[in-house]
Amino acid sequence: MWLRSIVIILVLLVPSPGAADSRLKDISHIDGVRGNSLIGYGLVIGLNKTGDRQQTFFTNQTLINMLERFGMTITNPSIRVENIAAVMVTADLPAFARSGSRIDLTVSSIGDAKSLQGGILLQTPLMGPDSTVYAMAQGPLVLGGFSAGDDTTGVTVNHPTVGRVPNGGMVERMVLTGMPEVVETLDLVLDRADFTNANRVTEALNATFGGGIARPLDGRSVRLTLPPEYQRRPIDFIAAVEAVSVEIDNRARVVVNERTGTVVIGSNVRIAPASIAHGNLSIQIETQLDVSQPQSFSQGQTTVVPQQQVTTQEDQSGFVTLAGSTVEDLIGVLNAMGVTPRDTIAILEVLKAAGALQAELEII
Repeated sequence: MWLRSIVIILVLLVPSPGAADSRLKDISHIDGVRGNSLIGYGLVIGLNKTGDRQQTFFTNQTLINMLERFGMTITNPSIRVENIAAVMVTADLPAFARSGSRIDLTVSSIGDAKSLQGGILLQTPLMGPDSTVYAMAQGPLVLGGFSAGDDTTGVTVNHPTVGRVPNGGMVERMVLTGMPEVVETLDLVLDRADFTNANRVTEALNATFGGGIARPLDGRSVRLTLPPEYQRRPIDFIAAVEAVSVEIDNRARVVVNERTGTVVIGSNVRIAPASIAHGNLSIQIETQLDVSQPQSFSQGQTTVVPQQQVTTQEDQSGFVTLAGSTVEDLIGVLNAMGVTPRDTIAILEVLKAAGALQAELEII
């Protein structure tokens, strides 16, 4: 309930000249160096009667097809097995992954299984967007939750229908990527587009390597021209680029999680002069049961008569003028008014609409 929730307001400090800078390795990547998503359909076995039920027909069909591959013919297509579940397996194939490398797997139920606890994923081919098999998946599942009991008295913690298989995938086919022997130019891509940061990265690289080796292409990309001594050693040049530190400028942003009542406010958020009024109107309806007793020797009957009484109460509005321009002023006002998480979100939305909140408001 909202009235019992806790508002968490975090203030992110603005980097100062003496603060630690960010490495380019942590805020950017080289264009073309990326992973690839893999997906596959498989079966999880070994469940304790928590697998797919009869209405999930494709699970039994998959089991029949698998048994036929082992030379076993099933004459009754309506077999009922409760210890298997149909799942989708997803994984991320890292850049430069070679044959024999291990990757982590995420296994998710797609039927009506109650839990995948204790299950083992059977051999499952993982395909890329081009429908080519790049890895094989298999292994026991590790769950972050569990379920016990039945539908009426059971207990469920987290999501027992999603699990992971650490190092459960083996790469069988590598993606054709690599570095040429001679590299003249590279594109450095920032993880978050910002013209100020692109300009600072350019200045930092030119100051480190000398000359005009870097020039910004847009708010996200910086073109790097490798010095002659690094053109045959691009890996050494990339390692040197990743070690360069830059003072990063962040946008003013307020992030609100409406489901949990969490509010994160950056310290570079500015508040224009504004006035905030906050008040609550509560309506209470009470029902009192009165007994209607007829007179003696009359033909009436004793009945219960409900008497309803409606009362309203409106709290005194707290009208506060915010004349300062710091986040501390806003936090102090919200705490003094004793607002709930829902009221906090409403106040932030109104401040943004009025132009007083000089920051991006993101509600997730």
